[in-house]
Amino acid sequence: MKIISLIMLEIQKIREEKEFIISQLLKIRNIDVSKNINQIFTLDEVKRETQLLLDNTSAKMNTLSASIGEQFKLGNVDQANSLKSQTVELKEELKQLKAKFLDLENELKKILYEVPNVPHSSVPSGSNESDNEVVHEDDFSKSEFKSYLPHWDLCKQYNLIDFELGVKITGAGFPVYKGKGAILQRSLIQFFLNEANENGFEELLVPHLVNEASGYGTGQLPDKEGQMYHVNNENLYLIPTAEVPITNIYRNIIIDQKDLPIKHVGYTPCFRREAGSYGKEVRGLNRLHQFDKVEIVQITDADSSYSTLDNMVTYVESLIKKLKLPYRKLR
Repeated sequence: MKIISLIMLEIQKIREEKEFIISQLLKIRNIDVSKNINQIFTLDEVKRETQLLLDNTSAKMNTLSASIGEQFKLGNVDQANSLKSQTVELKEELKQLKAKFLDLENELKKILYEVPNVPHSSVPSGSNESDNEVVHEDDFSKSEFKSYLPHWDLCKQYNLIDFELGVKITGAGFPVYKGKGAILQRSLIQFFLNEANENGFEELLVPHLVNEASGYGTGQLPDKEGQMYHVNNENLYLIPTAEVPITNIYRNIIIDQKDLPIKHVGYTPCFRREAGSYGKEVRGLNRLHQFDKVEIVQITDADSSYSTLDNMVTYVESLIKKLKLPYRKLR
């Protein structure tokens, strides 16, 4: 689970907290955004200058157009035509300024998307998964766990999942669930949906493809573009998680405080490409290109966000305990 921001950092906020943003992202996420931020300031300055030129040129055009009309009314046709010829140059200048402004706006937006939100102070610093802090870990050395078989052995022993058949049909990372394996998968999905319904989450059945704006809305684009399956003709993306379409329901919407919190749950198949060889040697059901997931999403106010996250984590832990599964929790 994660807290999602539907907007990029605002330039004014970056100006006010430049050093803090740079230092925290470097310390916690091991990302140096100093170059990006300097580019943002430079582009923003040029964009402002271009906007001023655009406004002034538009004002000149409006004044000139009014003068042309006035001269025609006075019968000064030659003067009106002379002024009219001047508008040709102004129209071309306006066209170029608008194109330049649009290019600057797109370039600025692109770099802004590359600057992540600053993580909460409780997030440990690190550069990879090994730096995560273990918050909870069951004692896997207990005798009751020692006899447990890994899931890939169980799948083979009881003919639950056929990985090779998935390779034949599609490719690696697309397993075929068979018999009791398929029944177990469906039952777990139903279990999680039923539990969520009973705990106040409204169930949604959402599209499995999203547009580009939705990809940017939850941060999959441009950061994780290489991990998403893209449908070229329609410029749509197969969802990597139900979080994307569910959260984007509220993109560009201002929600009244009295309507919070909003709680949703949704089941979808999920699709993710693994860039390069990452995860290539991981066995079994890890790093799949297609998998099923039940997602819970809450929309709440900033003051309640972290307590809400804690409550959601506690809720998920209760489900794991109901299933009597050992687990490890990282931060």
